[in-house]
Amino acid sequence: MDQPSPQQQQQDHVVEEVGEALEMLSTSAFTTPRVARDDGDKFALKGKRAGRGVVQSGLTHECGVFGAIATGEWPTQVDVAQVICLGLVALQHRGQESAGIVTSEGNCAKNFNVHKGMGMINNIFTDESMKKLKGNLGIGHTRYSTSAASEEVNCQPFVVHTAHGVLAVAHNGELVNCDSLRRDVLSRGVGLSTHSDSELITQALCLNPPDGEDNGPDWPARIKHLMQLAPLSYSLVIMLKDKIYGVRDPYGNRPLCIGKIVPLSIGSYRQEKVEKLAADGWVISSESCGFLSIGARYVREVLPGEIVELTRDGIKTIDVVECPENRRHAFCIFEYVYFARSDSIFEGQMVYSVRLQCGRQLAREAFVDADIVSSVPESGTAAAHGYARETGLHFAEVLCKNRYVGRTFIQPSTRLRQLGVAKKFGALSENVSGKRLTLIDDSIVRGNTIGPIIKLLRDAGAVEVHIRIASPPLLYPCYMGINIPTREELIGNKLNPEELAKYVGADSLAYLSVEGLKKAVQLNMDKSSEDEAGHCTACLTGDYPGGLPEDLEW
Repeated sequence: MDQPSPQQQQQDHVVEEVGEALEMLSTSAFTTPRVARDDGDKFALKGKRAGRGVVQSGLTHECGVFGAIATGEWPTQVDVAQVICLGLVALQHRGQESAGIVTSEGNCAKNFNVHKGMGMINNIFTDESMKKLKGNLGIGHTRYSTSAASEEVNCQPFVVHTAHGVLAVAHNGELVNCDSLRRDVLSRGVGLSTHSDSELITQALCLNPPDGEDNGPDWPARIKHLMQLAPLSYSLVIMLKDKIYGVRDPYGNRPLCIGKIVPLSIGSYRQEKVEKLAADGWVISSESCGFLSIGARYVREVLPGEIVELTRDGIKTIDVVECPENRRHAFCIFEYVYFARSDSIFEGQMVYSVRLQCGRQLAREAFVDADIVSSVPESGTAAAHGYARETGLHFAEVLCKNRYVGRTFIQPSTRLRQLGVAKKFGALSENVSGKRLTLIDDSIVRGNTIGPIIKLLRDAGAVEVHIRIASPPLLYPCYMGINIPTREELIGNKLNPEELAKYVGADSLAYLSVEGLKKAVQLNMDKSSEDEAGHCTACLTGDYPGGLPEDLEW
């Protein structure tokens, strides 16, 4: 058996030392001169957020929301429940833990049709359950928990019976000031059955607004009152007997958009502008992906702080709650990087084009000579194409993805997660053998999966493997609905790019800069909203749009 060269022995020793240091850091209080930690430990997490996402290797979003309402005379010919179900399937990437649909026939304020359950949408909504969800309007939700346990009691939409009729709410996001709002609600004699801030929102909506109500419930005033009590972070769909409200927080941190269900004869109107098309109904969704598959057309985003009302007669803006003074809008920039589906539209541009531009910008900032450019499918593919176009290098697929293996973040240990990567990917050895390879991925969170991928490519014959990440390093936790729990779990806080390259076995590793990411996002943004636009980069820079939560015992 051949003995390793002195250079190889030295490299193995360095990797071993880095690995041992990483293991020590993962079990101890982390301090670093590069990202100094506050003396008061302001990033420590307690209560319901403690240990959130500890076993995950990738990022997960909290959830997706969807609503649909038929126009014209009821009962409608539009299968509203089926539209919602297909809309949730298109949002399945935003949550795979649980899902629910609530519908109303529009004529009874006492009862809604409800079906919720744990698991994937196709397993929850059978032919039998869909028959029970008849209605002319409805809302749905697909969930990944960030703030409350993965249990059926936390499945959304939440439904409550009030003195003025039944109310259903679906929520995407996480309340930054959850604790103070919880105390306020409990002090008014309201009971809460879960630790979910989504249930808290539902109960808070049942509180009378400060100015009182003269002629029955003033739901827009109640919604506005909630938005003043809790400015971050949420997109909401709220259903009453015969209408749906869509609500986006004043910072615009979480996405929400509106679509129009058009007649099936749309084939003859494909060149018509959407405002000229007749409406069979309206939909409201976390993302626009999937609109075409349900016969809908994208209309526009819900503005930050906007309250929109959807009825059988159409949509209208009820009110717009302004962002707090001296604060900018703060749309989550990681929607572009990772969370959103590539065919979704934000701020007048398709997510795919932004990811393509991120790859171009990455090539300008961190070019390395190589034979081919490739990606970790599918998350890094758009950026890899951008990188290849900018450099003139040939793009080639090097990894074959097994579609029948579950996501690696559900595995119970680091070792099994790493084995999960081997099950999830195969190497296209003919494209790899003897080649110098630049491999593009969208992000590195905990660093558990990239190492086994590099080993797989080297075993397939790659001569060099250079890693390029189409986003900056994640350094800070997120308090607004993303499972970035503690700084200790983020590999970017433990190893600089050179150290991380050695640890994962890459020849080099480089990230896109924060300014480069902003530049890519803003390049083709809708000019009409450019002056108002702002993006949350808290997980990258520690600059939180609403400041740090005052009380982290959530």
